[in-house]
Amino acid sequence: MDLLSINDQSGMYPGSYYAAQATHLDRFDKAQGDIACDVCVIGGGFTGLSTALHLAKAGYDVVLLDAQRIGFGASGRNGGQVGQGQRVDQGDLENLVGHDTAKSLWTLARQSVDLVRDLSKSDLVKADFHSGIIHADHRQRDVQHSKDYVQHLRDAYDYDGARALDQEELRHLVNSPAYYGGAIYEDAGHIDPLEFALGLARMATAAGVRIFEGSKVTSVPETAPAVVKTNAATVTAQYVVLGCNGYLGTLNRRVADRVMPINNYIVATEPMSPDAQEALIRNNYAVADSKFVVNYFRFSDDHRLLFGGTESYRYKFPRDIAKAVRKPMLEIYPQLKDTRIDYAWGGTLGITMNRMPHFERITGNILSLSGYSGHGVAMATLAGQIAAETIAGQAERFDLMANVPTQTFPGGPMLRSPLLILAMLWFSLRDKL
Repeated sequence: MDLLSINDQSGMYPGSYYAAQATHLDRFDKAQGDIACDVCVIGGGFTGLSTALHLAKAGYDVVLLDAQRIGFGASGRNGGQVGQGQRVDQGDLENLVGHDTAKSLWTLARQSVDLVRDLSKSDLVKADFHSGIIHADHRQRDVQHSKDYVQHLRDAYDYDGARALDQEELRHLVNSPAYYGGAIYEDAGHIDPLEFALGLARMATAAGVRIFEGSKVTSVPETAPAVVKTNAATVTAQYVVLGCNGYLGTLNRRVADRVMPINNYIVATEPMSPDAQEALIRNNYAVADSKFVVNYFRFSDDHRLLFGGTESYRYKFPRDIAKAVRKPMLEIYPQLKDTRIDYAWGGTLGITMNRMPHFERITGNILSLSGYSGHGVAMATLAGQIAAETIAGQAERFDLMANVPTQTFPGGPMLRSPLLILAMLWFSLRDKL
């Protein structure tokens, strides 16, 4: 099963709202023949593009290979939320790695948001960074945890960018009967992810990166120098960076044992008036709720509600994605029952057992960075910067992430799907309790 093609037409972007309105790049050539470079980057999402950009700016000769199109995968299909912190909250991280390391990981996460915000200011990026994400609690018993967590961030991390919301204020900001309170992170934000990826590609090519599309990598032998093979090219490089996330496939078994692909789905409604937008979410904030199977939503610049959620138990997308996502959307906003859905699409992301990114030095000259678990707009972009500085000899931030323990998924690839079904059924049930 090839996740690069099972749900999509080769060389074509999905039928998403993002792809329909993007300022597209001309198609890059397919890699052919013998190619030499300093660094070969595999994957044209946030990790790969950021890696290539930062390496080229540091003077490296970089080749980037993508099996499909730039931003084709999760980087060009996701909810566009640029959240503060890691995917795991700081209390859980403190239990996992201790307070000092957890604090360093918090610093990295804040750097990741700053990096996206700064890169978005380039004239080559046709996407604006909009500030503010609301965390909405779907159960009354979660509200106290949100209050305590905001206070903990103040006391232990000197972070004053968040404040707790009671039910009245939450309802004022997010006009839904589904929530009891939460918190707002004013310095987090949201962005059009495909436009951001395309902007990174423009910046990378301007810095001298050679990008090749339609160039699926078939093997990455652990040799020095590395010899990366596609069906039509051989790329010889001193270093290789794997930025494949949920689309890694069989390129590296060790990483595949720790990073599992899953699917998620988004719809875009018909355009609304500015007043109708404000009546649903004030101040153009993004929202993500406390469910394990997260509902996440925000507005596009042309006033469409972009709503993501639901889960599937197999890798083939549902026949009717719009119908599947409409159900949780109406649970949050029953007032949208007559609202038209204009776009519906799915995508494949990579998750880890503990929901922390998986950074690994495969060999001395091959790095892998993936497993962002739905938190990749910021962290994957930072991962590319970290990969670049690691190749340049500054590995402190890479080692910090790589030392976070990442377990293998039980059962191996053959049992993943049935185990995923059981796990998602359990967490879906827990969300309802």
